[in-house]
Amino acid sequence: MEFGRYISLAIYFVLMILIGVYAYRKSAKDISGYMLGGRNLSPSVTALSAGASDMSGWMLMGLPGAMFISGMNSVWVGIGLLIGALLNYIIVAPRLRTYTELANDAITLPDYFENRFNNNSHILRVVASVVIIVFFTVYTSSGVVAGGKLFESAFGLSYELGLYITAGVVVTYTLFGGFLAVSLTDFVQGCIMFLALILVPVVVVLEVGGINELQQSVTAIDPNLVNMFHNVTLISIISAMAWGLGYFGQPHIIVRFMAIRSVKDIPTARNIGMSWMFVSICGAMATGFAGIAYASSRGLVVEDPETIFIVLSQLLFNPLIAGFLLAAILAAIMSTISSQLLVTSSSLTNDFYQLFCNKSATDKQLVFIGRVSVCCVAVLAIFLARDPNSSILDIVSNAWAGFGAAFGPVVILSLYWKKMTKNGALAGIISGALTVLLWIYLPITINGASLSSVIYEIVPGFIICLLTVYVVSLVTYKPSTEIENVFDKMQEIHQ
Repeated sequence: MEFGRYISLAIYFVLMILIGVYAYRKSAKDISGYMLGGRNLSPSVTALSAGASDMSGWMLMGLPGAMFISGMNSVWVGIGLLIGALLNYIIVAPRLRTYTELANDAITLPDYFENRFNNNSHILRVVASVVIIVFFTVYTSSGVVAGGKLFESAFGLSYELGLYITAGVVVTYTLFGGFLAVSLTDFVQGCIMFLALILVPVVVVLEVGGINELQQSVTAIDPNLVNMFHNVTLISIISAMAWGLGYFGQPHIIVRFMAIRSVKDIPTARNIGMSWMFVSICGAMATGFAGIAYASSRGLVVEDPETIFIVLSQLLFNPLIAGFLLAAILAAIMSTISSQLLVTSSSLTNDFYQLFCNKSATDKQLVFIGRVSVCCVAVLAIFLARDPNSSILDIVSNAWAGFGAAFGPVVILSLYWKKMTKNGALAGIISGALTVLLWIYLPITINGASLSSVIYEIVPGFIICLLTVYVVSLVTYKPSTEIENVFDKMQEIHQ
């Protein structure tokens, strides 16, 4: 029985590594190819790569777990994510693809900020890179936690060994194949996730007797579980839907927009990406919701709600298919880890090593440093993931908020407002990131509840960043012919 699952996972691991080897031979020879794939991604690869790198382990573990615990009032997160992703494709993607190429062919987000505002002091680039490194290291650790839980729950291996296996395979193909390997593996992983998130909920719903029987069963357990408005207020709905605000500032997602081969391909990528995302989110939520009825009818005790997808996969499918479903969870985990490792590596390489240590570094040297950085970040992420009781959703929510609040308003305004200044961008990044950190860690409560439990930290962080950018830019604005000419050229392209 166990043997079938091991075979499926072994095939998956080999496939990922072979893709890494292929990418290494195709485009990992220079720093632009290693970090951005030569700006030559197809719409389908762009869409599924963005989606898979976005929907990490929380898609198959965190979100089903939330639905399993709370029922329908967890759908607000999914609604917010769908709206945010759609607006990101419409508002950010086309202009960012154009502007990053016009701005001296920027290949990282900090690189774009520096070129957009002609910041020769490099402070804007450095601050943006520090935010990326700090939050992405934490974010990466959430994926490693998910990998550890998967191997512990599904195979009875130690949590620590699961951490090493997960990180080891990801590092292998990311290390050698760079951005192209990450994007191509994301595409394959996105396809696997898509199939799994259709198959599992459909089978579970059939097992409990169909949709009507499912609703009746859950209602009998607790009528509040089928009410999406139960125990929610306007503030809590805003807080849940505010997850969508995070999309505008996620470096590992918007870098895909920078890498697509043409602005004309973005509408196609949007249609593919949003269709994939809608089905995947609905499937993840349906799995957790149907799991309530299934667990109750079978007297099943699920000790960790975030493993409900794993539990159902093992109980309802033969070992080979169960192995494929476990590979889907690994796909979700690995796609995000690899993207985060590469973006963090690109910041360490371009925004620190080349800037301060070796300005005349060759492409070969930069690619080497990029690979060393991948290994270093992975080791630190494993260290941070040592606690098996860590909540995947909690870790992801903190890092997601940090990026959304620090970069979201800065990215949007930099693409649409000519009078935005480098001081406004710098102040916005710092104020947004600090607001999120203070909101999480300040020992202040409201009626006994922490600030984060009252409203998601991305809301105050996003608002503070937006206001700060606007006010500081108005105060510090000085016309610059060079900057305004590039901005006007970008505007003309998108009229």
